[in-house]
Amino acid sequence: MAGAAAVLGLALTACGGSDAGSGQQAGGQAGAPARTLTVSAAASLTSVYQQLGTEFQNANPGTTVTFNFGGSDSLAQQVVQGAPADVLATASSRTMQTAVQAGKIQGEPVVYATNSLQIAVAPNNPKQITDLAAMARPGVISVVCAPAVPCGAAAEAAEKAAGVTLTPASEEQDVKGVLNRVQTGNADAGLVYVTDVRSAQGKVQGVDFPQASAQGAVQSYPIGVVTGSQNADLAQNWVNFVRGPEGTAALQQAGFVTK
Repeated sequence: MAGAAAVLGLALTACGGSDAGSGQQAGGQAGAPARTLTVSAAASLTSVYQQLGTEFQNANPGTTVTFNFGGSDSLAQQVVQGAPADVLATASSRTMQTAVQAGKIQGEPVVYATNSLQIAVAPNNPKQITDLAAMARPGVISVVCAPAVPCGAAAEAAEKAAGVTLTPASEEQDVKGVLNRVQTGNADAGLVYVTDVRSAQGKVQGVDFPQASAQGAVQSYPIGVVTGSQNADLAQNWVNFVRGPEGTAALQQAGFVTK
């Protein structure tokens, strides 16, 4: 009996050692080094990037993705001035070139999607806004983006193609500002992107117009890794993820045209 007890004791010890080892191994996998990825992205990417951020974190344990959303021109200037960022994703190639020419983007940025304008109006379109000329009617309060930001440049191109000059009540610093004014009833109509109307989930209605496809009105979305990033490998993984199957599916669902 003593011998059997000794054998049983050894077996229990071995089992205990095996469990401890497995726990350490599992803990090692789960305990990946904590890393934070900072992504500066155009305001029109807010909804889809937040969704992709959650998916990316799940696929990369220990990683936290933080976002800095805003007007593309401001974001590019921030990167040029040394603001902390690992990835820059703008809503136009022109604004991305600000960072590229300053040597702040590693290699060549990649265009992965495009976005088109729509007129955002209140549900059921009470002012019967059907085109850009209707936005210019007396008594219609319209809003657009400031000319320096991509949605503003797109609006100017569309106006020129339509032969219409809008007199907006305000020029917002990013497209979300325009959308918010329409959603809150502070404007009757605003020029935003297709993706912004979709992200509003019925709080606004989108009106298509022919000049949305005019030259300069369709905006390209480039993305690149910021020079000097302390997480350059993780930043490149994000770029690949956005351009991969998961990113492509999410972008298309949001209303972007992917490349």
